[in-house]
Amino acid sequence: MPEETVKKAIDKSEYEESHLDAEEELAPEIEILFEDDDLVAIHKPAGLLVHRSYLARRERFFAMQLTRDKVGCHVFPVHRLDRPTSGVLLFAKSSEMANILCEQFAAKTVDKHYLAIVRGNMHEADTLDYALKVELDDLGDKDVDPDKAAQDAVTSYEPLLNTEIPYPSGRYATSRYALVKLTPHTGRKHQLRRHMAHLRHPIVGDTTHGDGKQNKFFREHFSINRLWLIAKHLSFDHPRTGERITIETELEEQWFTLFDSFGWGEEELSPQGSCLIA
Repeated sequence: MPEETVKKAIDKSEYEESHLDAEEELAPEIEILFEDDDLVAIHKPAGLLVHRSYLARRERFFAMQLTRDKVGCHVFPVHRLDRPTSGVLLFAKSSEMANILCEQFAAKTVDKHYLAIVRGNMHEADTLDYALKVELDDLGDKDVDPDKAAQDAVTSYEPLLNTEIPYPSGRYATSRYALVKLTPHTGRKHQLRRHMAHLRHPIVGDTTHGDGKQNKFFREHFSINRLWLIAKHLSFDHPRTGERITIETELEEQWFTLFDSFGWGEEELSPQGSCLIA
């Protein structure tokens, strides 16, 4: 058989195999947390992109398209969550409502609370005011001035629970972690991840700004590979009625599996014990 014919046969086989894999791939499940005639909020799973991007040409599923298909109309994003972050994601059902909501985000009248697992124990709540340089990528930001001044970035943090487990994840005989409530007052790229790294308490599972040894330990010891960051709570004024809307999501089962390993039971995780329900 001629070499060219063999190559074509191999290429065809590889295409058919990849095409079959794509067909068998199941769409991530999204849960609707709130919906009315103007808005819809979902729980975005970790690993799902909000919308199509030139950086992810091979991706098949996006939160925006999945939400559109579920509610039966076009939706407009008004904020974003990083791909590895899970939690509350809000869409508007019209450009008019989206513009009003975007103005609220710009005016900082929207309240957002996150939960994170970070390296090390933390004992004091505080607010970090630490400007961040714009993070650029080679394609999307090729026209952005790399010497652009750092932008204001402010995050409040509140330790909720601490733990120490008898397993080494670095040079120490034990490993310490904290469950932390994070409230961003500005919306810079990777703000929470970069701010916690600046405090020397990087979010576990952060492959960009985190601790590689801790990330590897978590993957191998707990058999869970994710960024331990969830957008837990979102409050805003309804763009049509002005009513204050609060949306809260539940933690995924992975979190409770981890809490069991940390020795955090119902008593510690109750609203009175740790304010998990913001």
